[in-house]
Amino acid sequence: MGAKALGGRGIVVTRPRELAGTLAARIEAQGGRAIRFPAIEIEDLPPPAALASLGRYDLAIFISPTAAARTMEQMRAQARAWPQGLRTAAVGAGTRRELERRGLTGVLAPEGAADSEALLALPELAALQGKRVVIFRGGEGRRLLGDSLAARGAQVEYAECYRRRRPSADATPLLAELERGGVHAVTVSSSEGLDNLLALLGPPGAARLRATPLFVPHARVAAHASGLGMQKVVVAGPGDDAVLERLVGYFHEHA
Repeated sequence: MGAKALGGRGIVVTRPRELAGTLAARIEAQGGRAIRFPAIEIEDLPPPAALASLGRYDLAIFISPTAAARTMEQMRAQARAWPQGLRTAAVGAGTRRELERRGLTGVLAPEGAADSEALLALPELAALQGKRVVIFRGGEGRRLLGDSLAARGAQVEYAECYRRRRPSADATPLLAELERGGVHAVTVSSSEGLDNLLALLGPPGAARLRATPLFVPHARVAAHASGLGMQKVVVAGPGDDAVLERLVGYFHEHA
């Protein structure tokens, strides 16, 4: 990977403001221009009731790095310790690393993929009859994980520790970049983020966006993007390493 592998390419980073820094810095380290335009805003919620009775659960699952960070911060603020014997699982390596960074060990997570399907495929989650499971997440989301665990006999509860919402953002600078051809790629982390981005840009900006290479983390998001008329969708995979590697590879192929 050359020092200027992204050679002046303008790449939009749509992650929430507090999660965009690492990817943006790595894009710039490879010679690109990271154009930060958060398409999702993170809103804190009061600590969920589950935090006061974690000891009664057999398994705690974290949906995202944000869910991990918010939950552990709330526990620290309440001077609570993670119960011994409570097993922990994460949807993806990024979430596992966030939990490990905050002191948890032995976190169960799938390798490579970062979605509910990959977590459900792990043999450790095959037999959960009578087990109590709490899922830490951000607001409403896919119910596949919880419904599947319940079908396996688990008693499932959700603990919402933050909420995602569409930012009130001025899209004028990004529209100007699109108009002058300064945007060479866009990265999104979810279907919700793409929906928000299109809404914030409005019809003229959305039309230009549809002709711009779009890098997504998962085939499910790719299918959603294609359904919205995006013409150049690239599945990069989850995490900064995967996104950066695919960006570099794409522009090397299209130099």
